[in-house]
Amino acid sequence: MPEGDTLARTAAALRPWLVGRPVLAARAAVPGPRIERVVGATVTRVEAAGKNLLIAFDNGLEVRTHLRMHGSWHRYRPGERWRQPPARARLVLEVEGSVAVCFDAPVVELFETRAEPLHPALSRLGPDLLAPEPDVAEVIRRLRHPDRAAISIAEALLDQRAMAGVGNEVRNEALWQAACSPWAKVADLDDAALLALTDIARDVLREGAATGHRPRHVYRRAGRPCPRCGTIIRVVHQGSALPRLTFWCPGCQAGPEGDGAMLRP
Repeated sequence: MPEGDTLARTAAALRPWLVGRPVLAARAAVPGPRIERVVGATVTRVEAAGKNLLIAFDNGLEVRTHLRMHGSWHRYRPGERWRQPPARARLVLEVEGSVAVCFDAPVVELFETRAEPLHPALSRLGPDLLAPEPDVAEVIRRLRHPDRAAISIAEALLDQRAMAGVGNEVRNEALWQAACSPWAKVADLDDAALLALTDIARDVLREGAATGHRPRHVYRRAGRPCPRCGTIIRVVHQGSALPRLTFWCPGCQAGPEGDGAMLRP
């Protein structure tokens, strides 16, 4: 699933081609949004909000897409052949000189910009770690919510209501860099540990947004030696509601049988 840094790069790539240009044509292949309402309006903003991409128009409307596992945005010149089958296009926006196409996104919706503070998904997002000055204190406060006290830190890091933009790859990297057990309960970690994880996740996302590459010390490296201690990296499904693959080093991080304490290499 694309993470916050991928969406930030996507927004940055689309922005020069869309912002300030009137929409010449628009169509959506998903039920719900009357996307033709943006035709004639000028694009005023293209930005990422966690894992969401938002495109705003000067007529007070806004489009939100969420790419989930397989979605992607492409930009083409008029008449250029698309790299994906047209049948997979979920949203198409045409402006002078460019065609922006969103493929395979399960979430495409149109709403009024003034309703954004009340939006059922956007209004509940935690601080975006890619914001210029993310409210880290608010992240810690949200992680400390009683509803998260008994869950594992690996699950809590994926909760977009606590911090926006972190996905599975970033959370695996943050846990490894912090030498923190993925199975540690949030309540068992002190604020310094939560702050360290938040700072690492922010740095990983910023590197990904700036370069297109994230550090990858354990993710998808099961069976290989840990670059820190040499222990063989392992992988397991973790989580109850939506299990994700957790990659960890049994030498640097406690496993599911461990006491969940913060470890040091």
